[in-house]
Amino acid sequence: MPVSENKTAGNQPPQAQNPSDDTPEQVRIRVEKRAQLLESGVNPYPVQLPVTATIAQIREQYSHLEAGDETEDLAGVAGRVMFLRNTGKLCFVTIQDGAGSRLQAMLSANEVGMDSLQQFKTAVDLGDHLYVHGRVISSRRGELSIMATAGGEGTGAGTFTAAPAWALAAKAVRPLPKTFTAEDGTEVSLSEEQRVRRRELDMIMRQSARDMVRTRSLVMRSLRQWFDQHDFLEVETPMLQNIHGGAAARPFTTHMNAYDTDLYLRIAPELFLKRCLIGGVENVFEINRNFRNEGADSSHSPEFTMLEAYQAYGTYDTIGQLTQDIVQNAAIAATGSTKVTLPDGTEYDLGGEWKQIGLYESLSEKLGEEVTPETSRERLLQLAEQHEVEVEDYYVDGKIVETLWEELVGDHLWEPTFVRDFPVDTSPLVKAHRSQPGKVEKWDLIVRGFELATGYSELNDPVVQRERFEQQSLDAANGDPEAMEVDEEFLQAMEQGMPPAGGMGMGIDRLLMAITGQGIRETITFPLVKRL
Repeated sequence: MPVSENKTAGNQPPQAQNPSDDTPEQVRIRVEKRAQLLESGVNPYPVQLPVTATIAQIREQYSHLEAGDETEDLAGVAGRVMFLRNTGKLCFVTIQDGAGSRLQAMLSANEVGMDSLQQFKTAVDLGDHLYVHGRVISSRRGELSIMATAGGEGTGAGTFTAAPAWALAAKAVRPLPKTFTAEDGTEVSLSEEQRVRRRELDMIMRQSARDMVRTRSLVMRSLRQWFDQHDFLEVETPMLQNIHGGAAARPFTTHMNAYDTDLYLRIAPELFLKRCLIGGVENVFEINRNFRNEGADSSHSPEFTMLEAYQAYGTYDTIGQLTQDIVQNAAIAATGSTKVTLPDGTEYDLGGEWKQIGLYESLSEKLGEEVTPETSRERLLQLAEQHEVEVEDYYVDGKIVETLWEELVGDHLWEPTFVRDFPVDTSPLVKAHRSQPGKVEKWDLIVRGFELATGYSELNDPVVQRERFEQQSLDAANGDPEAMEVDEEFLQAMEQGMPPAGGMGMGIDRLLMAITGQGIRETITFPLVKRL
């Protein structure tokens, strides 16, 4: 069998291992093939092969070939075997690269010899990584192909003096999943649960899974480019923290052996980013991993990526405009337009100026009666009971208002909407509203019924901040599992003087949901799932 000759004493292939009795038959057969290759002196996992072009490059360069056209141009390409037809003296194989581009290779006994062709039939299976070298042609049916040809100078990196007609690049000892036709006529190979648990298989089998990884990368790049162009600095803040703060959320806990102390996994970077403002880094952002020990569903993941940004001398108005700009810019970077196509084929428009509504005003309109920060707790509980909205005993009045709003209004908002001016008792880090008592200058951005981002005019009065933290401690004592602790280090920093600022936080995974229309587990490359 043709293989590369770049073996060294320090890089010998691993020895064959006997599979256990409960190993699936297909795996046993492939493991035996691997062992036979090793015994014959063939390394099924060579370090290097003389690849001269990508599949995409071949397809672009030779797209003009018509059916039956042949060239004398030689190329060495590699990819995963996705189709295989071993018949007679001519074999057909389709290989796929990481981007999903596919190319046919043809192996003829006249070109490679009968022995080599028989070795190919014996050694190569679906799912293997395969290298093929030969002439670029178009088959009689018009399929762009590589006609495998032995010999020729290898122009790839390495010490090859001649390119083999074909060689295994990596033997797959586990077969690819079988495909079947779903009710809608589409070809399916994995269930949704299998796709999440075996994302590598999902990416092999589904173009849309690979596309999501690329879309996510384009979105992340667009965010960083936008902030760089607007003179924001990217910083990194601690994931392990002595006190959890910056959001209303249940934390994960861990233990640090070196200090013999319990720590929290970060629920938000807010308090550290505000310390950057205090220190003079006045336009700052971070893209980070956060951890919240809460539920998991179609829009929540316990481990997620968040963007937070703070703009000195900004307000919730300026940070809202910033948020609209970066979301629209990300949509254009990922899809070419602010009009995105959802999985059901409908369009969703992220463009233009987004709608703004008041939280209390929109709730009042839905209820048919006015609700204000002065509405009594008794009346709020009555409204919750009338509308079958569940309320926990520890909820403060503002939390009852927000829960009513989420159930009756928020879940039904479709177009991008800034919901403004929240209750003060649920927003301990937000500046009081400049003209409406009992409210704070906070907005939530709702897209297709879910919260995408939140923004504040940031509280920068250390005396008021201490009072808010102390009230949070009382709320925690009253049973609120999401209440914050008093963070003395942050308060001391704030006492040094923090400039007025606008701040925002946005889930990157939810941004992908907004752009692609997929659920959160589809947007996260490797989501956390419960072990079987």
